[in-house]
Amino acid sequence: MAGRTSATPLLALDAVALDTETTSLDPKLARIVEIGAVRLLLGRPSEHDTFRSLADPGIPIPQVAIGIHGIDDRKVLGQPGFAALWPQLSNFIGGRVVIGHSLGYDLAVLANECARTGMPFSRPRTLDVRLLAQIVEPSLAGYSLDSLAAWLDIQPADRHAALGDALTAARIFVALVPKLREGNIRTLAEAEAACAKLSAALEEQHRAGWIEPVLVPSRADSERILARLDSYPYRHRVRELMSSPPRFVASDATIEDALKFMADGKISSLFVTPEGKTPESGPFPGAESGIITERDILRAVRADMQGAFAKPVGAIASRPLTSVPAQAFVYRAIGRMDRRRVRHLGVVDESGFVVGALSARDLLRLRARDAVTLGDEIDEGRDVHELGQAWARLPAVARGLLDEGIEARDVAAIISRELGALTRRAGILAEMRMREEGKGEPPVPYALLVLGSAGRGESLLAMDQDNAIVFASGDPDGVEDRWFAQLGTHIADILHEVGVPYCKGGVMAKNAPWRGSAATWRERLEHWLGRSSPEDLLAVDIFFDFRAVHGDGALAAALWHEAYQLAKGQIGFAKLLAESGGSFEPPLGWFGLKTENGRVDLKRGGLFVIVTTARVLAIYNGIAEHSTKARIEGARALGLGSESDLNAMIETHRVILDAILDQQLADIAAGRPPSNRVEIKRLSRDDQAGLRDALSSIKHANEMLRDLLVAQRT
Repeated sequence: MAGRTSATPLLALDAVALDTETTSLDPKLARIVEIGAVRLLLGRPSEHDTFRSLADPGIPIPQVAIGIHGIDDRKVLGQPGFAALWPQLSNFIGGRVVIGHSLGYDLAVLANECARTGMPFSRPRTLDVRLLAQIVEPSLAGYSLDSLAAWLDIQPADRHAALGDALTAARIFVALVPKLREGNIRTLAEAEAACAKLSAALEEQHRAGWIEPVLVPSRADSERILARLDSYPYRHRVRELMSSPPRFVASDATIEDALKFMADGKISSLFVTPEGKTPESGPFPGAESGIITERDILRAVRADMQGAFAKPVGAIASRPLTSVPAQAFVYRAIGRMDRRRVRHLGVVDESGFVVGALSARDLLRLRARDAVTLGDEIDEGRDVHELGQAWARLPAVARGLLDEGIEARDVAAIISRELGALTRRAGILAEMRMREEGKGEPPVPYALLVLGSAGRGESLLAMDQDNAIVFASGDPDGVEDRWFAQLGTHIADILHEVGVPYCKGGVMAKNAPWRGSAATWRERLEHWLGRSSPEDLLAVDIFFDFRAVHGDGALAAALWHEAYQLAKGQIGFAKLLAESGGSFEPPLGWFGLKTENGRVDLKRGGLFVIVTTARVLAIYNGIAEHSTKARIEGARALGLGSESDLNAMIETHRVILDAILDQQLADIAAGRPPSNRVEIKRLSRDDQAGLRDALSSIKHANEMLRDLLVAQRT
């Protein structure tokens, strides 16, 4: 059964919709005469995966109850009692979230029936569609099952039969999900928290003797998928473990030649060149290369003892090569091997060329099986429901890593990589939608980019979309541009449904300023470099953080290097970027940290100025690095400014990220939307003092950057 963490999107929820028919409307007196339930898999009703049974209540059924559901004493004669049904129902629910209409009544009835029979009742996590509908539309005339079905244009299924009403509740839930998303209620915990605010409705149900139909959870051990986590795969990248340079054999070489090569080199696999190429003519794209392993050769020999050694390796090579980026974290490689059932991977650079090899032997000592599959679950997600379920595991991974002592800066790099992988998968699914709509294949090669914090490798959990597209050729509003506009719209919609909201600033490839040909992007760069006002550069700065996640990596890499070459040494542009960040004053007062409603905004109060300073120094000095830390270290290596000031900036960056990420995880678990605002009272006195000292050390960051730019110009 899939997990149901607090961060699980409603559209990907594994749940059970439940309804009971009883002898009375008073839950203290009511006995169950029928139970119906239907499973929801990845947020969709599985209408053939159901539970239904009549039940002998052990008492005569009142006529008033018979008038409602039509179940009389004759119909329940010989049917099992509740004691026999409860274990079956519990097994069917299986720890899933329970959904229903006026569910507090059903919960109370079930709890009372358990008490009568001496069986334990464990309260499940629940969602009541009646309450969810009140959140979405508080002015409806009524919230009965029939009223909600009519409002949402749903045909009720077999009304006043337990299974029919359960199925109707499930369909109502599905119809409410996009409406809740419009109100920024996306996850299980957010829905629970929103329901808990309906105090009048909850008080009314309490007076009726119902069990509270919503229980906002705190973070619990049972929700963590990472009880003990080997942190190594999350701190190290594939490039650190790979064997390099890659060893190739020609496609027409014999298996005997390859076997000798492997034995002499003491290696267990060889890459195979594209057809007609020799090893000396490399490097080779991973998509055109193949691989042979010891096992491939053994299978070939077993199939043809006499003739195998004379056969060309191209006849047994596996193509296309299963690969992983050199920049990927090691856990991505572990997950890929597990899901693809392979023991060898090619390692490719940002342009897709093979630069190394990675084997299961290299990874033998690494174990983090429960978590490492996250990456490939994203890579293999077939629709928004599967992607949403995979994406929901990310907070649990982040929490486990923090609890293992991994600093937030490293966790942010992992979050960023998975956001990039999610964006890549959205691009692939968007291409599929384009084909289904009859729009065909991409008209020219292109690259899908992530910008801002995702590009820097510094994304936390309060994220929205920042993406762009560069394509090989085509004019603005030309045939190619219009095709990519539609693709960008699909990408944005997919990400929004999965749980990465639309960018409020419009920085998405579906919008014309954030897509274009390579030539168009060059014109934009030249245009930006000639601006004279900081207001002309709003959102431009995050462009220089971009990273390609899908498509033609070489096209993106060329644009990246060209952007830095054009901007290097442009003092006017650098000063405008610095000024566009505004003035900075840390949130420090005489008696500690300045707060608003008990929280301090650490993005505005520290993170933003550090990121801006690092970016401006990198652009002006041609430091072709993505991350803030690497950019500051690059400036330090060039002897720019005071080493102590730059070291303080790196340390403050770490302290701020640690505080923000820990707060975001707490907010997600409590059903609050994550933000960059940290609740000060959650911090210990030592942590508060450390945060004050860190922020104090960067209070002159604006002046430092201005002085550095002036000094370099002179």
